[in-house]
Amino acid sequence: MEIRLTEREDELCALLDQCTQHLKESEGTETSCRIAGGWVRDKLLGSQCNDIDIALENMMGVPFAERFVDYCRTVKNLAVKNVAKIESNPDQSKHLETARTTVLGIELDFVNLRSEEYAENSRIPTQVAFGTPLQDAIRRDITINALFYNVHSREVEDHTGKGLDDLRNGVVRTPLAPRETFMDDPLRVLRCIRFASRFGFTMVPELQEAAKDPAIQEALRVKISRERVGEELDKMMGGRNPLLAIDLINKLSLYTSVFSIPEGLGIKLSDAPSSPQKALKAALVLHALANPARSITTLSGLPLPSLPAIHPLLLSEFSTPNNPSRRLFLAAALTPYRDLTYLQKGKERPAVEAVIREGLKLGAQYHYLDGIPALFSAAQLLRKGVTDYQNGKLDKPERVWIGTLLREKNVHNPVTGSVWSTSLLFSLVQELASIWSDDASVLDVESASKCIDAYNKLAKRIEELNLPPAADAKPILDGREVVKILEAPSAGPWTGQVLARVIEWQLEHPEGTKEDCEAWLRAEKAAGNINTSVGKRVKDGDVDAKTKKAKR
Repeated sequence: MEIRLTEREDELCALLDQCTQHLKESEGTETSCRIAGGWVRDKLLGSQCNDIDIALENMMGVPFAERFVDYCRTVKNLAVKNVAKIESNPDQSKHLETARTTVLGIELDFVNLRSEEYAENSRIPTQVAFGTPLQDAIRRDITINALFYNVHSREVEDHTGKGLDDLRNGVVRTPLAPRETFMDDPLRVLRCIRFASRFGFTMVPELQEAAKDPAIQEALRVKISRERVGEELDKMMGGRNPLLAIDLINKLSLYTSVFSIPEGLGIKLSDAPSSPQKALKAALVLHALANPARSITTLSGLPLPSLPAIHPLLLSEFSTPNNPSRRLFLAAALTPYRDLTYLQKGKERPAVEAVIREGLKLGAQYHYLDGIPALFSAAQLLRKGVTDYQNGKLDKPERVWIGTLLREKNVHNPVTGSVWSTSLLFSLVQELASIWSDDASVLDVESASKCIDAYNKLAKRIEELNLPPAADAKPILDGREVVKILEAPSAGPWTGQVLARVIEWQLEHPEGTKEDCEAWLRAEKAAGNINTSVGKRVKDGDVDAKTKKAKR
């Protein structure tokens, strides 16, 4: 394994080396520069890293960065950004101030090598001091993240003595004894899971045992802010193998430490969550449906089910910039909270919402907080819809019935990131996870195949009827036009109802024109099927609100 520098990286290393020599000669200041952490690991694995952390010996980040920027400008005549000072923020793992600038188009962070000591009840160090490369390396989370690249000697330094071998062998190991490492900072348990799932590496047995220690798991609940837990989980779900992350959380008995609602908030669930195995089974089903060519063996012993292929429409969003994968896997991980509720100001709310908002402190990014509760609501609706369609229980013409189902606000709604195809996929995942009983080690493939066939038939019919565009179609007439056509004195509650019927007319008459719709509307009024006098008078501005409701 070796590091191959790009032309810009080579020039940067030369600049750092020359600057330290310049400081020694001009000021008598002696320091050395090492590139630390992720950049070294990724370069050794053959990947490119776009930002670089510089670890300094016996010198703080800001003073060196200011001198380095000045050296680049005055001696080398380079255009360099000013130094930005990032204050220490222990709650966000920033225990020392960091200096940031950009040189040669590469973003650089400067910080000193350090040693740390921790209090028993906090992950924030009680003492941070200048350290040696060895002291800095052993305080890091895992050995593969404790490697340095010395810009002066152009060599990789492995001060733990294990980082390079662990990188070659695909091993996740802590530099110090894992229990000591985790008690100092329990968040490192989740970081180990994240890197193991990202690279497909194996955790050493002693690390796994330490992660299962009840004292470590309690420390993870008590010492770590829920924001930090949510941040690590988000990175896992957006990583290369979210299924492996969920598998590791389950294998290490960490589910309740990760997916929990903090006490003291007054949130009382309608029932206890079901077994964490449900989360893994839902994630396994999702992986099997979305990645049929990628086989995987779980650490928990559950086999990846061999399932029939699903209709391509159900996976259509995976090839778009709005790939829903991370939201779907997090939703799958929350399956044990399905159907559970809690009361908020007297109103019943889904439990998954409380876990995301309070337990993980995740907001609307990637449509977690708004989109995942919608996925579960849509799954209930679509499960019944698929069954009714299979049994021919349609109370409207087929195209109208299916189109109306797809346009339900929890099924398809750009505001929450909900897309009907993804909602159908998640509904299928939940239905298959329900078929996979708690006491069964394998999924009943015969029952699962029948279920998939029902969803495929509906998806095929959606395609044949050219219904995908209908999910976003706007009413061919707006509220004001409806009021005018029907010669009504004003808009009212009736307007939204009429606009909904306009949408149904469009679904039934995909080739119909605006004029055709106007003629139909007048005929409906003449036949006495539309009453424009019912309800309270509303302001003209409310017409738009009714129109929006009809659009959904």
